[in-house]
Amino acid sequence: MKKGIHPEYRPVVFQDASADFAILTRSTIKTTDTIEWKDGKTYPVVKLEISSASHPFFTGKQKLVDTAGRVEKFKRKYSKK
Repeated sequence: MKKGIHPEYRPVVFQDASADFAILTRSTIKTTDTIEWKDGKTYPVVKLEISSASHPFFTGKQKLVDTAGRVEKFKRKYSKK
């Protein structure tokens, strides 16, 4: 690899405050905030609004859509009169 053209690849904590969930992984994302992790070391932190711990698809709290009602509504709206 050429020196100086690649971003720094380092450990970063991604934290979802709404679900009290955090994961330590590696990333090139830039951030100024830091957090002390479970191992006692300090890592940069990225605060997320939604993650797999709070997303309805992954938590099973997803709403089911009434497709039959939508089809009937569409047919009524666009049927020839």
